[in-house]
Amino acid sequence: MNEKFQISFEEQDKRLDIFISEKLNISRAKAQELIEKHFVKINDAFKNKSYKLKKEDIVEVLEYSTFNNSSINKLIPQNLPIQILYKDEFLTVISKPPGMVVYPCLGHPKDTVMNAVAYHFKKLASVGGPLRPGIVHRLDKDTSGAMIIALDDETYYKLIEMFKKRQIKKEYLAVVYGKIKDSGKITSAIGRSIHDRKKMSTKAKASKEAITEWTVLKRFNSYSLVKANIITGRTHQIRVHFSSIGHPILGDKVYGKKTHLELKTGKINISRQMLHAHKLEFTHPIKNNTLLIEAPLPEDMEKVIKILEAGYELKQ
Repeated sequence: MNEKFQISFEEQDKRLDIFISEKLNISRAKAQELIEKHFVKINDAFKNKSYKLKKEDIVEVLEYSTFNNSSINKLIPQNLPIQILYKDEFLTVISKPPGMVVYPCLGHPKDTVMNAVAYHFKKLASVGGPLRPGIVHRLDKDTSGAMIIALDDETYYKLIEMFKKRQIKKEYLAVVYGKIKDSGKITSAIGRSIHDRKKMSTKAKASKEAITEWTVLKRFNSYSLVKANIITGRTHQIRVHFSSIGHPILGDKVYGKKTHLELKTGKINISRQMLHAHKLEFTHPIKNNTLLIEAPLPEDMEKVIKILEAGYELKQ
C-alpha cells in the first residue's frame, strides 16, 4: 500500500533522502535507493535524493513493501516492435505508439518504450536513470509521436541543454472541440492544480511560463484539426492550454470530455486524447547537421480524422 505525507512548515527545506529515512525508519542509503529506483514521488513527479522539500509538498512512497522483490530494479530488454524514424551512433528518434509508457515504473514494470529500445540498441547512455537511460524528454502514455533518445552521455547532456535553451522545435497535431480561431497563442502559466495534485492547471498558485502557438489545418462540423507548436515544455502543456480556452482535445479524459462516435455500424469509443507529436526539428548535437523528423499519424487518429471529414458528429 502506498504511503503519503504532506510536508509541514517544520519539515520544509529538509533533504528528501533524510525525510524518507526518518519517516520509514530505514537507513539513508536504503532511502536513496528507493528514490533512485522511482519508488518516491513528489507531487506526482520524480525528484532526486537532494531535493529540498517545500511546505505542502505531497510525498508518496509507492508500494514500499514490494521494494525488495520488485521486478523493475533494472531495465530488461524486450523484443517489442517499435518504429525507428532516425538512428545513428549518437541518438535515435522513435515514433512512440499511443498507450505505451516511456519507461518502467510501478504499475508498468515492462512493455515500455525503454524496454524496446534496450533490446534494439546495444549501446545506451549511462545517464538519465537506471530505468530511463538517455531519456531527454517524454510523452504522456496516451500521446503518440516523435521522441528523441540519446545513446551516449555526451549527446544526452547536449540535448538536455538544447531543450533548456529552446533550440528543439516541437510540432504537434491535435483534434480539438469547437470552431477555434484560425491561429493564436496561449501564454497562460502552468502549475500543479490546487484541487487535484495529479492534474496541471493555468490557475495554480505556483506556476511556470508556458507558451503554445497554434494554426488550424482543417475544420469539421464541430471540431478542428490544429497544428500546435510548444515554445516551452510543461507537463500536459497542450492539453491544459487548449482546455483552458474552451477547446479541449478530443478524447482527453482528464482535461476534456468522454466522447464516442455514433455510426450506423455501431459505437466507436475514443480511448485516448487525439494528440500526436508530429515533427521534431533540431541541429544534431554532434554532427551539427539539421534534422527534420516526422512521425506519421497513428491508425486510430487517422481513422477519427477521416470519420470527421466525412461529416459525422461525435456524441458526448
